[in-house]
Amino acid sequence: MDPYVRTAGLDEADLTVINDALSLVRSADARAVVRDLLPGLSEGEQEAVAAHCDVAHAAALVFPPSLDGLTASLRADGFIVGEAIPSVVVRERLSRRYRLPLAALEVTILHVQAPAVGQRACEIELFVLEAVPGTELREIVSRERVERNESHLALEVRAPDGVVLAGLRALLADHGGLAADGGGYNSLENCTVLYFLCTAVDGRGGFSATGPVRSSRLEVRARGHHPAVLAAHRGAEPGDPARRLLELMTGAWTTQAIAVAAGLGLADQLPGPSAAEAVPGSVAELAGRLAVDPASLVRLLRYLAAVGVVAPAGDFYELTELGAVLREDSAHSMRSLALLYGGPFYRSFGELAHSVRTGEEAFKALFGKGHFDYFAERPGMAELFDSAMASSGAMFEPIPGLFDFSHARVVVDVAGGNGQLLGLVLAHAPHVRGVLLERAHVLEAAHRHLAGAGCADRCSFVDGDFTRAVPEGGDVYLLSRVLHDWDDEQCLAILRRCAESMHDDSQLLLVERLLPGTEEGKRGDVTPLAVAWDLHMLCNVGGRERTADHYGRLLETAGFELLSVRGLPLDGNLLHARRRG
Repeated sequence: MDPYVRTAGLDEADLTVINDALSLVRSADARAVVRDLLPGLSEGEQEAVAAHCDVAHAAALVFPPSLDGLTASLRADGFIVGEAIPSVVVRERLSRRYRLPLAALEVTILHVQAPAVGQRACEIELFVLEAVPGTELREIVSRERVERNESHLALEVRAPDGVVLAGLRALLADHGGLAADGGGYNSLENCTVLYFLCTAVDGRGGFSATGPVRSSRLEVRARGHHPAVLAAHRGAEPGDPARRLLELMTGAWTTQAIAVAAGLGLADQLPGPSAAEAVPGSVAELAGRLAVDPASLVRLLRYLAAVGVVAPAGDFYELTELGAVLREDSAHSMRSLALLYGGPFYRSFGELAHSVRTGEEAFKALFGKGHFDYFAERPGMAELFDSAMASSGAMFEPIPGLFDFSHARVVVDVAGGNGQLLGLVLAHAPHVRGVLLERAHVLEAAHRHLAGAGCADRCSFVDGDFTRAVPEGGDVYLLSRVLHDWDDEQCLAILRRCAESMHDDSQLLLVERLLPGTEEGKRGDVTPLAVAWDLHMLCNVGGRERTADHYGRLLETAGFELLSVRGLPLDGNLLHARRRG
């Protein structure tokens, strides 16, 4: 059977666009599409993209007077038409393009499978906007039939996860030269879509993997909800400056929404992103368990869904991969960090103007003393702070494999918090003994953590002030996220205390985020987290983030030589230095 639509009665323009989509998808394969679309990539990069993707379908926007009539016509020609699904992304795109309210646009998605040709079945995706002749939609109909803005070819990511999808997106946009052109998450299909504009690949725009039929847009589809990748993609889109500024100015609302969710323990009451988990109960039942107003909880959940923390699941909600990190039992749970950033640090950040005007930390001006002393006097706050710092433990996990501890006998962790990093080192190197220097109220938590890891019997716990003295005799000294809390003068004092306690062969490992300005501090075109944390340190601690070169100068002044800088998760960096003899 010829896989084309021939039924009389459909508008000729719609017939043409449908059959063009069929022609495009009939002969397209992932390798040919990638070769034509991304000639700037190396052959290996092209193969890598094609290895992760299959051609899913070609898509087009059509304007029949009746959705039911279109469905009947397609079936009469032998096509299999799936259930109609409301569109999210294309509807929003048309609304923005023509400045019409969403309520005026009812766009439906039809998945249409054509009769097989040989061993290959063809599928097209039709976006259907019913348009009776003479209606107010005539401008959309006339323009879209000429411009075909929504016609595209779709690639399906075979085994999507956040890492694979983020890598593909970066490769297509940063190296392949494609422009971000919208995207979204359709909860009814449980699918994240990323659109790209193919900009003048061959001098005419678009690509020609199938000869004369052309498409100027590419869709990358991935099962599941991937909010972090989607946010990065949307952030790369050119858009309305006023709208973007509004989004930035309301960022504090997101901080508080997440903090409130953390305070309620909301994440612990919702099913996770695994499809194997059933979605129980209702929002009303959830409100009863949390002792909150049901209508207000609905509004909070709707907002959290908009920022990717939860996702609609029928009449209820489930956690996304992003939201699951707020669970108390999550590895490296960020619940405490959300409470800290939405609590005392949120209040002091409201006084940022004081820090900018004076160069002094706003936290001290607001609370009367620096946050270390303030928290130490309040056991509940101190526990919250220490728990929040532990949430970034993923940054430490690669360190035992990045540094050779085989020649070390004693590792000294200076201001090591609850001992997360030291515990990883001791587990990796059973011959090593550890020394943990901390404030008295922190040592108890550190002892519990290291005892749970089976390492406490190989560790000494020292109550002390690292600005005054550091335990002697260590082969390796660790300073993890310590120096960014202090100004340069205090950093030099800390480093000199370390140098005084070291022998000639001692090594120093620093863990810090780096500001851009050196190759080690850059993360492609993505703004390093250190840029935001630098402002945070100004406001709440009185310290600062630094470039690798800045740390290198401090180390040299204190008697060290910086040997290497290695990247870590969460934009962390491992700086390896040795004491100069």
